[in-house]
Amino acid sequence: MKNNDIYFMRIALKEAQKAYKNDEIPVGAIIVDSKGDVLSKAFNKKEKMHDATAHAEILAIKKASKKLGDWRLNGCTIYVTLEPCEMCMSAIKQSRISKLVYGASKENINSNTYENKSMGDLHGILEKECLEIIQMFFEQKRWCFTL
Repeated sequence: MKNNDIYFMRIALKEAQKAYKNDEIPVGAIIVDSKGDVLSKAFNKKEKMHDATAHAEILAIKKASKKLGDWRLNGCTIYVTLEPCEMCMSAIKQSRISKLVYGASKENINSNTYENKSMGDLHGILEKECLEIIQMFFEQKRWCFTL
């Protein structure tokens, strides 16, 4: 685990906190280029946008692609506070992001099913903090949610 990974995951956590404050499932994502510059930041906006695809990862990918003027995000790393769902994992692969870093894992998803053999992935970065915010959200909603 690199210090940069912790730094970038803290930025993603700030995005998750924005989602939490907006009554959205608190997931945040950022995309960083190979030089370490943040290209985009996003948080879940499904409720606000009335859009089932408005996940943090998808929104971050769209912003980064727009900024670069290309859908190919080769050499980029995406930092996400929660292990991506199947839809987001597919979008990450399609956009050719080189590395995935996420905080909290979902035990009910076998990440090997969606693993991109050419993509380096790293998980467990600030896992406790990433897990706490999502658990607080669901406890507040009185939903049963277990990772």
